[in-house]
Amino acid sequence: MPYRFIPFTDDGFYHIYNRGVEKRQIFINERDFQRFLHTLYFYQYNNPKVPFSRKEALQYQGLDFTNSPKFVDIICYCLMPNHFHLVLKQTANGDIHKFMQKVLNSYTKYFNTKHKRVGPLLQGTFKAVSIEDDTQLIHVSRYIHLNPYVSNLVKDLDNYPQSSYSDYIDKTQGKICNKKPVLSLFKNPADYQEFVSGNADYAKELEIMKHLLMEEE
Repeated sequence: MPYRFIPFTDDGFYHIYNRGVEKRQIFINERDFQRFLHTLYFYQYNNPKVPFSRKEALQYQGLDFTNSPKFVDIICYCLMPNHFHLVLKQTANGDIHKFMQKVLNSYTKYFNTKHKRVGPLLQGTFKAVSIEDDTQLIHVSRYIHLNPYVSNLVKDLDNYPQSSYSDYIDKTQGKICNKKPVLSLFKNPADYQEFVSGNADYAKELEIMKHLLMEEE
């Protein structure tokens, strides 16, 4: 998979995102969403030496690599029907490029086989933006978690299972994310929930304006 070069550094935080080729859906049903999440979990650890096959997918609940070294820490995520957002931290001796290459190659192979299609699934290489400080980190996490609400997929963020938001506010106990870098900047999960929800309607208004301006152009 070709990718654009960006100098990822150990302990650096990065906003990673991409969308489907021609803006097509890359997650069609619940199984697709779950497969992508399982693939994220599987490949964040350096321990797995074999591809994430159907056999590993079926055994996912029993897989536990928590004592293995990581390529990356997954800080937060949101999967939308035609795109995804991740915040990743590159660990010491980690490799975000290798991690994303394995995840996206694996998922594309799964998707094409399941949905009987061929060719690229995603719009070129993944995009990456460096997160420079704690303030930017919490704002990027909020932007990512607000995506389903801003896009009118849900009226209540708690009801969108394809993001890490419910895990952040203690509604679920996911095992994919390392929440400490973000939640350590708040007194408790309730404060983070207020930080996100307090900006929700304003973020939706900005999204509406963006689409109106694009249509006028």
